[in-house]
Amino acid sequence: MLNRRHLRVKVLQALYSYHQSDDKDVSLHEKNLLTSVDKVFEMYIWMLSLIDEVAEYSHRDAEERANKHLPTADDLAPNLKITQNRFLLSLAQNKDYIAALKKYKVSWDFDPELAKSLFIILKNSQEYKDYLVKTDDTLHSDKDIIKFIFKKVILKSSLAEQVFEDKFIFWPVDKEILQALIAKTFKNFSSDNPQENNLAEVTGNWVEDREFIVNLFEQAIRYNKEYQELINGKTQNWEPERIAMMDTLLMKMAITEFINFASVPVKVTINEYLEIAKEFSTPKSNSFINGILDKLLTDLKEANRVRKTGRGLIE
Repeated sequence: MLNRRHLRVKVLQALYSYHQSDDKDVSLHEKNLLTSVDKVFEMYIWMLSLIDEVAEYSHRDAEERANKHLPTADDLAPNLKITQNRFLLSLAQNKDYIAALKKYKVSWDFDPELAKSLFIILKNSQEYKDYLVKTDDTLHSDKDIIKFIFKKVILKSSLAEQVFEDKFIFWPVDKEILQALIAKTFKNFSSDNPQENNLAEVTGNWVEDREFIVNLFEQAIRYNKEYQELINGKTQNWEPERIAMMDTLLMKMAITEFINFASVPVKVTINEYLEIAKEFSTPKSNSFINGILDKLLTDLKEANRVRKTGRGLIE
């Protein structure tokens, strides 16, 4: 699921889009921010659907084999065990999943060759052959073959990778989150009673997390000029064009949390943005941002502008 670091990245992306855009309608960009979070859940639903689509292709494969000019005995008696997989049957009865399929209009009709190519890989694997002859199946063992389809068939497929990249703009970043959501789903689906199995949630507490990202986004924009002046005061020896835009945005977000988020510990804020910088900015950004934030934090403390409460105490 999306943790706070992932959510900060979503805000960073939204702020970058806002500052690069000619349209400065904050409400529009805020809507896009929330949509970007929803897109992660949509991607998750599409992936679950693709797993099911691959398994369901066994029916089509069976028909093609039966209609061969000279079908073998095996062709005429295909093993369709995968269509009775306990995990997939439980998923098919999940009300939230059914509703999400409808909401996002999920259909793989636009790329019928994808499921076929993935099923061929699955069919030729030793893991699938072993699964077909296994007789003492349980929900746990049924989940094992689904995990194999996800991890070793779909995620290893360049064709599937391209489809998801084309459909979801932040696929390279959100792919890691998707894997966590799928893993959570396998954990959640632990009962033989489908009514007791739940989809993964996109965040741990969406009410609190939604408030967090909206406030972070809005206040980083509201105080953009002031925070830019604070940064300028500590970077006089740097030409503005030499400072990466991502570095500036990350520092503004950190300052926003220092001043306006009383329950977020200072150390947490600094660590989070330094980690994000490693992935999204230049090789030297980490040490640069750390140095500037240390200086800014000292000044802000002296001005009594950093007021943390509860577990968010400064030290």
